[in-house]
Formats: sequence, structure tokens, C-alpha cells
Amino acid sequence: MSITLQIADFVTKTNPGDIPPDTAHMLRLSLLDWMAVGIAGAEEPVARITRNMVLDEAGAPQASLFGTGTRLPARAAALSNGTTSHALDYDDTHFAHIGHPSVAVFPAALAVAQAQGASGDAFRHAALLGIEASIRIGTWLGRSHYQTGFHQTATAGAFGAGLAAARLMGFGAGDTAMVLGLLATRASGLKSQFGTMGKPFNAGLAASNGVEAAQLVARGFVANPDALECAQGFAATHAGEDISNAMQDIGKEWVFDGISHKFHACCHGLHAALEAQSTLLPLDPAAIDSITVHTHSRWMSVCNQPEPTTGLGAKFSYATVLPMQILGHDTARLDSYSAEVCADPALRGLRAKVTVIADDGLTETEAHLRVALNGTIREASHDLDAPIALAERDRRLRAKAASLLGDDLAASAWRIIENGADPDAIGAIIAGV
Repeated sequence: MSITLQIADFVTKTNPGDIPPDTAHMLRLSLLDWMAVGIAGAEEPVARITRNMVLDEAGAPQASLFGTGTRLPARAAALSNGTTSHALDYDDTHFAHIGHPSVAVFPAALAVAQAQGASGDAFRHAALLGIEASIRIGTWLGRSHYQTGFHQTATAGAFGAGLAAARLMGFGAGDTAMVLGLLATRASGLKSQFGTMGKPFNAGLAASNGVEAAQLVARGFVANPDALECAQGFAATHAGEDISNAMQDIGKEWVFDGISHKFHACCHGLHAALEAQSTLLPLDPAAIDSITVHTHSRWMSVCNQPEPTTGLGAKFSYATVLPMQILGHDTARLDSYSAEVCADPALRGLRAKVTVIADDGLTETEAHLRVALNGTIREASHDLDAPIALAERDRRLRAKAASLLGDDLAASAWRIIENGADPDAIGAIIAGV
């Protein structure tokens, strides 16, 4: 059986009863996280620009958007919502996938679920299948795809978005494979957009492309269903790696369970160091002689700004976020990162004591911290791939949602998710109506 048909069979034949309870709960937590970061990001410039564009175009009132009560066609809603929910870059990631799964798949699944009048159970199940498949496709595309310059959030994400849409639209394996084939000529997104509005827009493109492909196939569109993996297909032309292991035990083992949620409102490359340091707190700032961070070399050019002066710069600086945490700033809050914090004399004094060392003996998810205090040494390490007890993840994600939305709105969102995840009720929450 081809890989395309293997994926199509997984999406069409996996039933809700096949989902382990912990995996289903993880999906609910990721949905809450997606809603929270999208609502919080709705007034970011890229979110407003994209939303205003699709609002000006108008169209059939099928699906809800972050930040407005006006409904729009499913494809337009997916574009806007995908962009908006990645605007803060505070959404979940998967390190094997090398991307952000939720911001590509949830917008597509919600838009199609609303357009189809699907139940909350159907919506959640389709989203989980799409995310699982996108992570596996992203793993197959691998480091070579990413290093060549492609953005898995956009490329693998588009396939996941299309698969979620196909499930909600009731496709069989043949039409589901056709969606993958059509997306092979549609999926797109480049890392060269990082640092610009183009990065969150990549998530919107993935969601919109997935909806579009499913809608076209539903109308009888015929593409090459093997275009994901054939000669001159997507993998061959986009630096894909060996797919042989990426689909192993699909439907039996859930790679989605390895998803990583952000608990700090900064670059994910800083999180392992922050988690390590949290185990050493409290630390007396006056007693600190030095802070030495060992991290993988990948992060040296990504989040090692030595003396940022802006809140955005602070989100990419070991030398800033570690002193912030020591001084009691909540690194999970968006408003903790500011020019005023960067200019604080106490923070600047600590920042001068931070040294960052590239260490390829560590993985990209690890960090090691060494703090010297009055001649004594304290050390701690953390690996973001280390399992987090589900109850602890639940507690931290619900606290994160409350910090972004306020206690009442976060609690309302969680009740809707727990009580069936009705797509229209979710749409009302994200629209703010």
C-alpha cells in the first residue's frame, strides 16, 4: 500500500473509540491553547490586516473569525484564523515535526465543521486525525526539508488541514488521497518569512489551502493522487527524507502525544533554560556572580540577542529572560516583555553576568544552567522532550489561558470544550460575541 493510501485509510477508518483517553484529553488542551493564543492575538497587525481583507471580500456566512462577529466562507475564515492564532508565536509545537501543528489544522477543521453543521465530537476527532497526520508528514519531510528553507507549519500543516476537512466532509479513502494529491501542488511556505508577518501568514495559508483542496475534490476536481510521493512529486521536489519510519504504527501509536506547549511567551529555544532555572528559584540577585547557559548551537543565531532594547527583542534573548525570571517577572505573560523591562537597571546588571555557550552535546530541546552565587555553584538541566504529567500540563495550560484571557473567559472556553466542543459555541467565543 502506498504511503498516501496508508494516510487516507488512517483518516477515513479511525473511529473516536480508537483514541486513547489521554490523547483525547491532550487534544482538548491543545484546542484551549489554540483558542487562547488566537483570541489574545486578534489585534496584532498581521491579524487585523488579514481579517480586514477577508471581511472586505465578504461572502457566504459559513464560519467564525477571531475578533469579529461576522461570518465568512470557510476558506476565508481558515486563512484569517490560522494567521491570527500564530500571530503571537505562542502556540504549540512538535519538535519531530519541526513546526506548529494546531495553527494549521484547528482553523481548517473549525471552519469546515461550522460550514457542514458538524458536531463537536466530529470536529475534535477530525482535528486530531489531521494533526496526527501532519506531524507524521512533517517528520517524514524532516530536517532536510526545513534546512532547505521550507516551513513545515505551512507545508505539512496544509496536508493535515486538508485531511481534517476531508474527514468532516465524509470522504472515502479515494477522495481523501485526492486531497493529498491536490495539496502536493498547493502546499507552500518558506522560512525566509521568519521575523515578518509572513511567518504567521504561513499558518493561515496552510489552513486555507487544506479547506480549498477538500472543497474542490468535493466538486469533482481530479488531481494526481500520488503526487505526495511519486517522481517529481512533493517529497522529491521539496527535499523530503525517508518516509519508511514516519508512518510506522499510525493509528496505534500517537505521535501527537509528544506535542510541546509553550509556557513562556518567548522563543521556544529559551524555554528549556527557563524551565531549568525555575528549579533553582528563588535566587538572590545580589548574590549572583555569573549565569552560564549551555544550549544547542541552533539557538545561538535565533534567540541569543545580548542586549535587546525592545519587548520583541527580549523574547529572543537568554540574557534577558533569565534575569526577568529571577526578578519575578512572569515570563508567561505577554505584557512582561517591554522596553521598560529591558531598561531596568537591576535587569541590566544581571544580564551582564549571563554567558551563553553553544554545546552540540545537547539536543535542540535541552539546556544546562550553571549559576555561581557567592562562590557556590548550583546547576540544573531540562529537556523539553521530557514527559510532563498530564495533570500538570492541564494545570499549566489552563493557567496560561487564564493569564491571556482572564479567569472568566478562560473558564467559559474550557466548559465549551469539555461539554462537547460545539463548533458554533467555539466560534462565538473566538469571535467575542
